[in-house]
Amino acid sequence: MGQSLSRRDVLRLAAGAMSPLVRAQDATFSTAVNVVNVLVTVRDKQGQLVRGLANDDFTLEEDGRTQTIRYFSPQTDQPLALGLLIDVSGSQRTVLAEQRRASQQFFDQVLRKNQDQAFLIRFDRRVELLPDLTLPDLDVKTNTAQGTALYDAIVFAARRIVGQAGRKALIVLSDGYDTSSSATLGAAVETAQRADVLVYSIRFLDREIFAFEVPASQGGSPVPREGRKALERIARETGGAYFDLTAAETLEKIYGRIEDQLRNQYSLGFTPVSNRPGYRKLRVSVKRKGVTVQARDGYYPAQ
Repeated sequence: MGQSLSRRDVLRLAAGAMSPLVRAQDATFSTAVNVVNVLVTVRDKQGQLVRGLANDDFTLEEDGRTQTIRYFSPQTDQPLALGLLIDVSGSQRTVLAEQRRASQQFFDQVLRKNQDQAFLIRFDRRVELLPDLTLPDLDVKTNTAQGTALYDAIVFAARRIVGQAGRKALIVLSDGYDTSSSATLGAAVETAQRADVLVYSIRFLDREIFAFEVPASQGGSPVPREGRKALERIARETGGAYFDLTAAETLEKIYGRIEDQLRNQYSLGFTPVSNRPGYRKLRVSVKRKGVTVQARDGYYPAQ
């Protein structure tokens, strides 16, 4: 049986009533050495990944002040800690079979034996950590679970991945519309930022349920727009990426793009000179013209 968490369970986790393992992870995180690592993806005008950049090609600012990049490396061979979060609520009933098939293929393709680690979470109004990387075969005709605890799932997954070695990433498959979480969107983003985890969000939308992209003034549901905004914010502020599933942009293609990013990032490390508490804004730029830079918006310093 998987580990099933109710809303009350997740709230207790967020408040500190956690297992010894989670408490130990939090202690390690809060007393970590004072080095900030930033994973960066660089693309050219055609959207292709830019490889072969050096330390001197980057500029990194904290709260508007340029910082010295003391540690630099490409991340092509670093270990990967990956969490896959799949929305199995009633609003996803027509896309569950595709999610299951493509997700299993993704794990088989991406994970390297004895090097990478992964876990699988499914959620509706409850959050369930599955015992292995096999998503159970769900009956898409009868699965009508009411409620979606997206933010609780992200909080739980981010806390679970704290302390893992190498790059840390969460991949979230959902329509983005949360109806059942104890945690807020802001809390989900902050927990992921504190865990130093990239979030890649993929919007799956059941068009039989929602009036896709139809303005509310014309009778459309606001759910697609609200869900998209939430998924975009989570990805942007953690340094991940947002994807919309379409006929042309299939799940296999999206997974391929995520894998490519994870294997071809730059790691920039610096030591903050300020002792100011609270959130600090980051800005990473590249001196080469015609490129775009993808990195997290900021971080919370170790306490």
